[in-house]
Formats: sequence, C-alpha cells, structure tokens
Amino acid sequence: MPAGPVVPDEVTARDLNGAARNELKTLSKDNAEQVARHLAMAARLIDEDPTLAHQHALAASRSAGRIAVVRETVAITAYAVGDFALALRELRTFRRISGRDDQIALMVDSERGVGRPDRALEVGRAVDRASLPTDVRVELAIAMSGARLDLGQPDRALQELDIPELDPDTAFPWSPGLFAARAAVLEELGQNDEAAQWQRRADIAAAALGEIDADSETIEIDEVDEIELGEEIEDPADDAGGDDVDDEPASVQEDDEEERS
Repeated sequence: MPAGPVVPDEVTARDLNGAARNELKTLSKDNAEQVARHLAMAARLIDEDPTLAHQHALAASRSAGRIAVVRETVAITAYAVGDFALALRELRTFRRISGRDDQIALMVDSERGVGRPDRALEVGRAVDRASLPTDVRVELAIAMSGARLDLGQPDRALQELDIPELDPDTAFPWSPGLFAARAAVLEELGQNDEAAQWQRRADIAAAALGEIDADSETIEIDEVDEIELGEEIEDPADDAGGDDVDDEPASVQEDDEEERS
C-alpha cells in the first residue's frame, strides 16, 4: 500500500508547530519525522487544495492513529472536503484522546453538515463555555447561530451572537467572522440596512487585521460607521502512545459504535 502522497524534500518536521511536534514524541524518530511532514503538508494545503491536504492527514493517521493532533487534522481536512460524518467520528476521537474542547465549534458545524441541527445545539450546550478560550467561544456562538438558522429560528440565531466579544469598535482576529455572521442573520430577518452595516464592519476589520500580525494584537477602529471602503481594499486570504501502524487509515477504523449511538 502506498505510504501516501509525496512530501517535497524541503518539507521537514520543523515546519510543523512545536506543540504538535511534542505530541509525536511517543513515536519512533523516523515515524515521528514522516508523520510531522505529512501534517505540515496538510496545514500548508488546507486552503488551496483541501483534497490533497486530507490525503496527507490520512497518511499520517495510518502511522499514528492514536495521536490527538493526527485525529484532529483528519477531522479538519475531512470537514474541508465535505465529509462531515468522518469529521464527526474523528472529532469524537480527538476529544476522547485529548480531553479538550478546542474543536467544539467544528463538531457543531459537522452535526449541521449531516443534517442534525437539533443535535448540533445539544452538543454546543453540553460544554462549559466559560472554560473555553475566547476564540473557541466565539466560533461556537457562530456555529450555534447557524444551527438556529437551519431550524428556521432567526431571532434565536441573533441571540446566540449577543456575546461580549461582539464589539463593533475593536477588531480582534475573530471579529470579521462574528460580524459577518451577525450580518447574515440580520439579512435573514429582513433588516437589510443593519445587515449591510455589520457586513461593512466585517470588511473593515478583515482589511485592518490583514495589515498586521493579528495573532495577539487588536486594532481600535474609530467611527467605524463613517469609514468608507475603497475599491482598492481586497479581502485578506484566510490563514489557514507508541507507534501505531495500521493496515487502514485510523479514520475509518474506529468509533463505528459511537457513531451509531
């Protein structure tokens, strides 16, 4: 069986972030190196070629199926290619292995993807939002709002977005998505003028954040209602135990019973 898609020679384990590399320390040196290279390729390709990114993630899972970051990567790439059932299975495994709720918003959206918005809301309500990092809490609010829209509940969808992070005067990394989600709900409610205002705020925030390294900084946006976006401003691109050698990708081996339940 082929080991997976080709990884360019210039890609090394050092191209994977340090926290992810640390999770691979239980693997043999050679296996950890190859798995890290596949994960680095998945991260590099997720926006431009999600199908190939998914193939790299599956290649990593064949050699390290019990490593949380590997299962997380399979889930993210499965979601990117529209395989929401696989994404759900992998997210459940990631959550069980890691004990973390980092991807709870993706789990909610995956439930929506398989046509279960009611279940999506149950999943989102089951976590303690106060314990989540701010960016995860915002992503969850957006996903929960989407589930409300799926159920034909735009008023409640708007309520899901009424969170402290909805600050129209300050741009954080999560602000463009949050503002745009509010614009979409307002449009659904027929409040087109207000929807356009929030979409313009989303565009302004995205353009402003594109000018700096937005990982840890914030920008004050003065008089946001009066700022005109010129045609020259373009939307910034989105930034996207022991060795386990299995005969099939781990993503299709486990959790069948959990999915049926």
